[in-house]
Amino acid sequence: MSTAERQRTSARRSSLLGDAPGAFASARFVRITPMKARRVVDLVRGLPVEEARATLQFAPQAASETVLKVLESAVANAESTEDLPAGDLVVSVAMVDEGPTMKRWRPRAQGRATRINKRTSHITLAVQPASVVGSARGTKGRTA
Repeated sequence: MSTAERQRTSARRSSLLGDAPGAFASARFVRITPMKARRVVDLVRGLPVEEARATLQFAPQAASETVLKVLESAVANAESTEDLPAGDLVVSVAMVDEGPTMKRWRPRAQGRATRINKRTSHITLAVQPASVVGSARGTKGRTA
């Protein structure tokens, strides 16, 4: 994608990636608590895509299935829109934001009621070539 075409991109893309090559994907209103989703997302931040896929496929958490789908979507976006090879990509941005909370009521003893919060999440992953991520950090790959 040339710089002339890139100026027409969304503000969301520029806030996540800037002018660097890469792609992102997000899943919104996912019915999992942000705290549980962040545990899974923290596992893959900074990893190469193949290693992140393997980690998510064998992670026991329920959120790993949704995060894997978002990762696959981000890789497909990078291959189709930016013509980037999938083997060279690294998960550069991985974040979970809180979505709207559904409020429900549960009956309790002596006529009382307590509130149950059913939380939702917005999961966003961005992938970039390893050369771009390595030069931004000063080292290649994941930092300790």
